[in-house]
Amino acid sequence: MVRVDGKGSGAVVELRNLDKKYYRGEEEIDVLRGLNLDVDAGEFIAFMGPSGSGKTTLLNLIGGLDTPTAGTVRVNGDEISALSGRKLAAWRARNIGFIFQMYNLIPVLTAFQNVQLPLLLTGLGRAERRKHVEAALGLVGLSDRMNHYPRQLSGGQEQRAAIARAIVTDPKILLCDEPTGDLDRAAGDEILDIISRLSKEYGKTVFLVTHDPMAAKRASTVLHLDKGTLLECTADGQLVCGTEEVRR
Repeated sequence: MVRVDGKGSGAVVELRNLDKKYYRGEEEIDVLRGLNLDVDAGEFIAFMGPSGSGKTTLLNLIGGLDTPTAGTVRVNGDEISALSGRKLAAWRARNIGFIFQMYNLIPVLTAFQNVQLPLLLTGLGRAERRKHVEAALGLVGLSDRMNHYPRQLSGGQEQRAAIARAIVTDPKILLCDEPTGDLDRAAGDEILDIISRLSKEYGKTVFLVTHDPMAAKRASTVLHLDKGTLLECTADGQLVCGTEEVRR
């Protein structure tokens, strides 16, 4: 279940009265204002809205890459808005997988080596690391490309390797920021198929930022972010604001 009224409890992600401000010189810019959100485990949420509306900022707050100006962020029972430094980095490593528009693979490493990187920070031995990497690459359909370098992969294959890297530690939550934005429709659909499968079959809680309505349709819930406020979309693409429906 997903709620935007702040009246839920026990969700895997709970945002309460979330504010985020930025400053440009003496100008104060309100990005998020009093935002509330509850998301249960296994949900697939798409965030849509105009450029500059705060979608990526919201994703970064959920993932502990940024801190709120006010309010609280609680994920998996941990109030991450109160964590910092090494504790926050360790929490991210255990709980969050990041998938970005740019694949961020290291050119001099093979697909296997890129996917293995997060595991080097764990206590797993070499054999266990190999088992995890091979499973992740198999899930995204790259078992036959594990020894290839990024330059030897297509854009879609690079993004699949990036997804394998994101899931190799078995995180509970996946944060996807325009993961199909640099791909053609066919390759993008393949990526969305994988992300949908991770939610439906493996119980991952997925947050997807996108400008693409076709990509958003893959989600179980679509939320529209504008002027610092979240509005829920109905199945036919209308915005719901209280009892009033406003067409996008």
